[in-house]
Amino acid sequence: MKGNFEQCLAFVLKSEGGFVNNPKDPGGMTNLGVTKKTWESWVGHEVDEEAMQNLGPEDVAPLYKEKYWDAIGGDNLPAGVDYSVFDCAVNSGPQRAIKLLQKTLDLNEDGILGPMTLKSVQEANPRTLATTYCEDRLTFLQSLPTYSIFGAGWSRRVLDVEENAFKMVG
Repeated sequence: MKGNFEQCLAFVLKSEGGFVNNPKDPGGMTNLGVTKKTWESWVGHEVDEEAMQNLGPEDVAPLYKEKYWDAIGGDNLPAGVDYSVFDCAVNSGPQRAIKLLQKTLDLNEDGILGPMTLKSVQEANPRTLATTYCEDRLTFLQSLPTYSIFGAGWSRRVLDVEENAFKMVG
C-alpha cells in the first residue's frame, strides 16, 4: 500500500536485528538484514567489518526501498500483503517473493509483478491472501537445506509476519 513502506521496514528491521557473522549462514556478515556483499554492491566498493557493524536504519532504508520494496511493487499491494511479500523479498529475493505470490494466487510463476498478478491481488481477500502467502512461504523455507539450522527462527519470523500482516489488514 502506498505510504506503508516505513511501517513495513520497521517490522523487517526488528526481525533482522543487528550485526551477525554466523559461519553457517551462506549470507555471511550481515547487519540489519543487509549482507556484506549486498552492501558493497549498493555503495560500489568493498567495506570492512567495522563499516558493516556501523550500519544504521537510515543507511539501509534507501537500499530496502529500491531493491526490495519497489522491486515487489509494495506501493501497489494491499496493507498486510505488502508486508508479507516485502519480508519474503528481504529473505529470499524479490523474484522468489513474487513467484511465491503468484503460486499463492495460482498463477504462472514468472517472477514478474505484471498486470495479471496485480489484478489477481486486488481481487483477493487481503487477509486470506496474506495468511496463505505466509503458509506457502513456510513450506518453501522448509524445503531449503539450511532449514535444520535456521528453521526455528525462520518459522517464528513467518508467524510474526502473518500476525502483523493480519493486524495491518484491519
